[in-house]
Amino acid sequence: MSPASGGDRSRQYVLDANALVGLFEDRETTAAKVERLVEQALREERPLLMSAVNWGEVVYVAWRLHGEAAAREAEARMREMPIAAIAADRDRASRAAALKQKHSLSYADAFAAELAIERKAWLVTADPEFIKLGKVLSMYPLPRHEK
Repeated sequence: MSPASGGDRSRQYVLDANALVGLFEDRETTAAKVERLVEQALREERPLLMSAVNWGEVVYVAWRLHGEAAAREAEARMREMPIAAIAADRDRASRAAALKQKHSLSYADAFAAELAIERKAWLVTADPEFIKLGKVLSMYPLPRHEK
């Protein structure tokens, strides 16, 4: 499934780490789509959701690719955005573990998928691996970044 262009005002969105990495690296099409979702979240006073595990993944990726200062800057930018970081409690971790095992997802991706499924939200991602989940997961697709 995919949303109508520009987003559906009645839907909640969960950000995968690659959505913010694409925004911060100014990947043209990805950045434009994520910026629209951020603007919509601000207008509607309805924050975007993100697993705390994926929040940490954004910081890690920025640090690995660009160094500690870039990681701190990415974290500061995320704190200014309308994002609600959702904690990974025991129940959420168990549900994510089941998704990882059943669908061969990465551990962090399993947390993004779990949150989107639990909240009946669109998962904003460039990762085609989530297609494995089928109709259980609604996706807001971003362009795949070729390294």
